[in-house]
Amino acid sequence: MIKPAVVETLFSAASMTRWNDHARPGQFTELAKQAHKMIIAWVIAQSEEDRGDGPDWLRLIEGGLFEFLQRVVLTDIKPPVFHKMMERHGPRLNRFVLEKLAGSFEPLAGGFWGRFREYLEDPLYSVREKVILRAAHFLATDWEFRMIYRFNRDLWGIEETRREIESRVGEHIDLAGVREILARRGMAEKGLFAFIDLCGQLRFQVRWAQLPRVPATTVLEHLFVVASLSYFAALERGSSPRRLRNAFYGGLFHDLPEVLTRDIVSPVKRSVEGIEELVKEYEKESMETRLLPLLPEGWRRQVRYLTEDEFSNKVRDPSGGEVFTGLGPSEMDALNDADEWDPFDGSLIEACDKLAAMVEAALSIRNGVRPPALEKARREIYEVYKDTVIGGVDLGSLFRAFLD
Repeated sequence: MIKPAVVETLFSAASMTRWNDHARPGQFTELAKQAHKMIIAWVIAQSEEDRGDGPDWLRLIEGGLFEFLQRVVLTDIKPPVFHKMMERHGPRLNRFVLEKLAGSFEPLAGGFWGRFREYLEDPLYSVREKVILRAAHFLATDWEFRMIYRFNRDLWGIEETRREIESRVGEHIDLAGVREILARRGMAEKGLFAFIDLCGQLRFQVRWAQLPRVPATTVLEHLFVVASLSYFAALERGSSPRRLRNAFYGGLFHDLPEVLTRDIVSPVKRSVEGIEELVKEYEKESMETRLLPLLPEGWRRQVRYLTEDEFSNKVRDPSGGEVFTGLGPSEMDALNDADEWDPFDGSLIEACDKLAAMVEAALSIRNGVRPPALEKARREIYEVYKDTVIGGVDLGSLFRAFLD
């Protein structure tokens, strides 16, 4: 069961400001950092898979969610202090985290809570995945710091911070993806470094840009919320491992083309006949010419699969690779355990996308910033999705929870 408190916990990280004792060129939040981290983790994991040492993808995804939730609870501890406290008092802090989150997250289906407890309490659980996530964590921190550093060169202690971050990143140089990212920084063809750099720019694209909101969430923050909700909903419906993986990374990548086109709001897309199709065509062209060439050839087909027809239920023929879209619920459920068909629940991701959008509006209204257009958008989304049930999962109850 997905409680409204789960949704609110995800969004709470949008108000957690990072580097708030440094001069900053823009807002850095924990929610955006975690989203960026999981994109970098995907890059590192793909690289390890290419050399025959890939992770357990579900343990990687859940490890990212577990670490995110841990950080949400321990929000007031600065990173250097946090790492030292975890080294000395990890078990006590983790017990505190579990106690704080039990009421909201223990009811989730599929054994999520038990794995959360094991991840925090057993150092031998998901060892490989923890290494990848740690590398992704420090690379995401390094991406932030390289921008922060330009504004704080004369700040006392800044060089010590720089050396510490560089040292932490360097600890993971044995990972092929980390080596490739670091090597590409100084090259004309920046490859994987340019890919994570472009994705990082989604931190600065504010959603609902023409409307005041509090908190003013960004595209990258939105992606992490949609990915998390899609994963929880897929767990609720008892999805197979590949469907779970596609639910998370489909949610995390579904707006990736917006790094090239910006967030074109729905009223604009609907205002002129044919403009939405034109936007889709331009997004596809931009992906093919600007973003996909940054990735190894073998990864591009998967990114296309996650980003094209992103709200369509689809499968991919394991023999020839042909993609079949527009499948109904019964057709998808018939292939639930056929992971070789790469089942992708686009309708589930779409519902979670709209839920995240409605909650973005609802939280701002709750915080007292309620322009009429925002209230109208919340009501319109609610009317369409208030009775939504997908694969037996009552998502409509979550829409109803955020109406008032």
